[in-house]
Amino acid sequence: MKNLTKMLSGVPTILLPIYLLTFFWSCQTISDKVSGWTGNKPKAIYTCPMPEDSVFSDKPGRCPKCGMELVKMEPEGTAHNHAEKAVYTCPMPEDSVFSNQPGTCPNCGMELEKVEPAATAGENITLETLLKPTNVYVVSSIPVTSIKTGEEGLETEVFGRVAYDTREVGSIASRVAGRIEKLYVKYRYQKISKGQHILDIYSPELLTAQQNLLFLLKNDPENTVMLEASKQKLLLLGMPEKQLLQVMQTGKSMLTIPVYSAYSGHIHEAAGQGAAMNEPEESMNNSPAQTTRGLTLKEGMYLQKGQSVFSVYNPERAWVILNVPGNRAASVERGNRVRIVPETAPDKDFRATVSFIEPYYAGESKTLTARVYFNNGALKLPIGSQVRATVFGPAAYGKWLPTDAVLSLGLEKVVFLRTSDGFRAQKIITGMESNNRIQVMGGLNATDSVAVNAQYLMDSESFIKVKN
Repeated sequence: MKNLTKMLSGVPTILLPIYLLTFFWSCQTISDKVSGWTGNKPKAIYTCPMPEDSVFSDKPGRCPKCGMELVKMEPEGTAHNHAEKAVYTCPMPEDSVFSNQPGTCPNCGMELEKVEPAATAGENITLETLLKPTNVYVVSSIPVTSIKTGEEGLETEVFGRVAYDTREVGSIASRVAGRIEKLYVKYRYQKISKGQHILDIYSPELLTAQQNLLFLLKNDPENTVMLEASKQKLLLLGMPEKQLLQVMQTGKSMLTIPVYSAYSGHIHEAAGQGAAMNEPEESMNNSPAQTTRGLTLKEGMYLQKGQSVFSVYNPERAWVILNVPGNRAASVERGNRVRIVPETAPDKDFRATVSFIEPYYAGESKTLTARVYFNNGALKLPIGSQVRATVFGPAAYGKWLPTDAVLSLGLEKVVFLRTSDGFRAQKIITGMESNNRIQVMGGLNATDSVAVNAQYLMDSESFIKVKN
């Protein structure tokens, strides 16, 4: 008031009424504008769907605490003044696609699903609701979804590795007891070819059989029966036919007999040989050791009759071992088509077929093992390398929910069922899981609505309880 008196002290008396009228009209205009901003034209308020974050903003964006999209809050009293419009959204929450009409998602191609509008914040929430335990009941405005009934093409994403095809494994064995005089392979995984000279062996048994043959040739050459029997014995003991003819022509015994490979591939020490040398050979289903070690078999060592010396693995014949999780095993069957993408050559993806499914779980991993045979001659994939595979199965009819809407508690699966004043944990029975969809076998009705992302509603400090 003192300021107003000071302002009017210098104004002429004749202009005083006009000045006062202008001043009060300006004040009224400003008051009206302020009233319009704060009362008649309320600004939109956005908040985080996670109630514990307590984040509010006057513009859209993401929550600085959890990263979720802020949702618009409707002022109380105006939420139902207009007709509710149908909203459709992509089942994949990361796509953030919304539309006012049905169709397909422009990002992933999935069918858009109708979203039921969440209740206005604070509406129908009573003190009794807020006092319920957080591991049973949740109050939130997160979007909801419902069961979709129909056929779903089964696509199962799994991982695996490349391994040798054990059907193509050859064995080099000693047919006689003797001593290794010369060894021509020096290290594991050395590549050899069919007919390659592997080792020379000295065997008293072979030497005696040669002397018996030479004795018959010298003293009883007409006895063809005994001669044929002696020659056949040497051949069965592993003496090559070329060396046998040389002995008969020269009339002299050979002290050492060469051993040749009947297979092409990579040299591995036989399992029994490695175990005897305190150096166990790795399982056929496992990848070879990362370090190429020397052979435990050395020159001068003795071999037993029938002992397996080397195993020869063919790298051109391999299989892919797929590890199928237990919750997806029902959607993988023998004969299913498979698309395989190697990690070492993503551009060399190829198609194959599930050839065999092992009838037991692999160790403690709780995964089912499926084998896919393929020809590695052209691909040249390293044995032991990792692959990513998609198994395509026939379409299955059922009730489906997005996998994000279902929370796994180990042996149980739960969803957050929407009620009149919040969300309640509901136990459900699930079936196959494929293509980011999970089959619902029981526990929900077709009209029930559940939270689109069950993980966001779980309290990290408590364990969810459900009523059986």
